[in-house]
Amino acid sequence: MLDRMVMTRAPLRITFVGGGTDLPFYYEKRDYGAVVSSAINKYIYVTVNKKFDDKIRVSYSKTEIVDDVGSIEHPSVREALRFLGIEKGIEIVSISDIPSKGTGLGSSSSFLVGLLHALHSYKGEFVNSDELAREAVKIEREILREEGGKQDQYIAAHGGINLMKFMRDGSVDMTSAISHDSNLKKIEDSLLLLYTNVERSSTEIHKDQIVNSAQKMETYDEMKKLAELAFRAICDGDVDSLGDMMDRNWRMKKSLSSKISDGWIDEKYEMSLKLGAKGGKLVGAGGGGFLLLVAEPGKHEMIATELGLRKVDFKFSQSGSRVIFVGD
Repeated sequence: MLDRMVMTRAPLRITFVGGGTDLPFYYEKRDYGAVVSSAINKYIYVTVNKKFDDKIRVSYSKTEIVDDVGSIEHPSVREALRFLGIEKGIEIVSISDIPSKGTGLGSSSSFLVGLLHALHSYKGEFVNSDELAREAVKIEREILREEGGKQDQYIAAHGGINLMKFMRDGSVDMTSAISHDSNLKKIEDSLLLLYTNVERSSTEIHKDQIVNSAQKMETYDEMKKLAELAFRAICDGDVDSLGDMMDRNWRMKKSLSSKISDGWIDEKYEMSLKLGAKGGKLVGAGGGGFLLLVAEPGKHEMIATELGLRKVDFKFSQSGSRVIFVGD
């Protein structure tokens, strides 16, 4: 182990189209799923340091001080330490740029990716982006058996704007957006991120989607087709087409589960269209969190004010999880 502090940061993410096709019930039956997502410059920071004594201290929204790994309440921390064979004498602190519970920005996976990166570095081990993503998927989906897909872990580890394909054999194929900076800037400037101040459980939404999946496979097929078209629109800087495809994707996604939207969210979304938005969606599984809209930049403040929702400024982030500090 290193006798010095290590700090990592891992990005949060927004999704454009295709969410849900990264769930195993879909891609294992339909060859592959496809999602378009981007890392953003809002991060979760994880600091790891050697503790003076043999206890374990974990600080997030609460603080735990325990004698052994098995006594840790935070499931991801507990299983990450077990996974990497760290048993005692460590402090772990986490902070986030924006609310990181139930907000649809992939925070739980970003935290775990950043934590694994910090723990590997603390042990003096190199780990690449694919390894980080695979380890995070293993812990969340296989060890903890939490319902969900793989896009969050991979985008947190790799960063960038990506078309991700989730193959039947479990592999993930990532294509990064390569385009003129002016095209990506047009897309970035058109995006309006609004906080609904509603938290929700993505696990419960995913469970409900799985229950209803047999009757909805054709809808998932259509959402998968939109992913490749939307990715092309992003690379081309085609704001209008992206807005239209996000609107179509959102209307299809709402049909997959009654938990994805509600009357209040629907009212806010329809109002945004009347105010000039070209399309949008709730980020992540749905149910609350952040509303992502496509609109002319000059209309952003007006739309946020009329909807009564907090606007959160952001930019795309090309970097995934990275070590940002190692103490002397």
